[in-house]
Amino acid sequence: MRRFALAAAAVVAVSTVAAPTAHAAAAPDLAKLVTLKDADRHLKAFSRIAKYNGGNRAAGEPGYDVSVKYVVSQLKKAGYQPKLQEFPFDYYKQLGNGALEQTAPNKVAYKVDTEYNTMDYSGAGDVTAAVTAVDVPAEGQGGSSGCEAEDFSGFPKGNIALIQRGTCNLIVKAENAKAAGASAVVMYNRPDAPGPITGATMGAPPGLPTLSVTHQIGRQLVPSAQAGTLRLRVKSETRNEKRKTHNVIAETRWGRSDNVVVVGAHLDGVPEGPGINDNGTGSAAILAVAQKIHKLGKKQIRNKVRFAWWGAEEISLVGSTYYVNNLSAADKAKIALNLNYDMLGSVNGVRAVYDGDDSLGAGTNPPAGSGAIEKIINGYYAKRKLPTVPSEFNGRSDYGPFIENGIPAGGIDSGADGVKTPEEVKLFGGEAGKVYDPCYHQACDTLKNVDRKLFDTTLDGVAFAAQRFARSTLEVNGEAGRRVAKRSVRLTPAPAHGHSLS
Repeated sequence: MRRFALAAAAVVAVSTVAAPTAHAAAAPDLAKLVTLKDADRHLKAFSRIAKYNGGNRAAGEPGYDVSVKYVVSQLKKAGYQPKLQEFPFDYYKQLGNGALEQTAPNKVAYKVDTEYNTMDYSGAGDVTAAVTAVDVPAEGQGGSSGCEAEDFSGFPKGNIALIQRGTCNLIVKAENAKAAGASAVVMYNRPDAPGPITGATMGAPPGLPTLSVTHQIGRQLVPSAQAGTLRLRVKSETRNEKRKTHNVIAETRWGRSDNVVVVGAHLDGVPEGPGINDNGTGSAAILAVAQKIHKLGKKQIRNKVRFAWWGAEEISLVGSTYYVNNLSAADKAKIALNLNYDMLGSVNGVRAVYDGDDSLGAGTNPPAGSGAIEKIINGYYAKRKLPTVPSEFNGRSDYGPFIENGIPAGGIDSGADGVKTPEEVKLFGGEAGKVYDPCYHQACDTLKNVDRKLFDTTLDGVAFAAQRFARSTLEVNGEAGRRVAKRSVRLTPAPAHGHSLS
């Protein structure tokens, strides 16, 4: 707001906002101010942090704690006053490969990684017992094996439960098995998914050993389990305990505090690797934007922009869920929208915009305004003649808690463990039939696992959306960017008792 010198007892007439002159300077373009070099500097920092702190940046590990300190340090240098939000979570660590063996009717030792693996949050234990197949779906079908307590009717206490993945959360299946008296769980993959279950987590400890196997092995075990002749040894070497970690929150010094744009990305990775694409790219992008956004000036930032680096996303969105659930109803109402960025440089990737109008039919019933966010971001890329595709709006990343609370959301990603289609190859290049990120949740998710050319364009979209919605969220929630009204007012001298007018 412009300052005016006031004389005592003066009457000042102030006109309404004047139209900009032909010589008025154009607003800075944040997408040009924020460069790939800016974001790449942060990616290299995250890589070094992981290298010297156990090889990862998983929640509860030193690499994550140092990543938090790095983000906080960078924000302070940019003039922010960042806050750490502490929250509890279920810490999990795999201590060994465990074992899976068939002891009857045949002797078979299964191979770790290719034939079986330990499910995240598996309880520790070494169990040898008979096996009961639970609610076996028809051949080639997904089914809902183990999703209902009734699926375990008559389950022999102490047996190992053999369950197919599908329909409900993995933890639901494991907890139903435990409630029925199972001593361990072996979960086989869906018919359309190769290998044991990877890239998915139970999100909480079920309290019993839980391994996964390929769909083929699971179906091979079903007949002998149904015949009552199958016995397995299930060994899980893990640690589960309660720990605390942090979200990092910082907001612009300008803009309406009753119409906030939340821009978020998860800062944590998985224990298997340094997590540079997932999600160093998202974290680096919003950090680079945060460092440059004040260059837009006060007139361009009419809505406060709140940047958030979420913790424990890889553990069922714990950090973002904690944040949203601990907002009062009044504070939730002050959030205009959420922008989320999770994986922005997949080497076989696409330029995907969250499907806010649910044209793909994910069934999440996005809050009104989410479709407008999608359209605005798509429009930006269309003007640059850069193709986009819709990204399924399934609540899989940190925007999930926001849309569950009726807050519009949107964002960009480049693909995770999905498979690239021939149609997408025509638009973006790459290989059809291969996953978007071949190093998803693996040790090879390093600096080499980022397509810099794709990341440069997704970074531009992050900057554009921050600037666009900092100026106005009218299309999303009906709130146009406000300016302080300049109108004719009568100003009087300050009262003798010392109180001032404001």
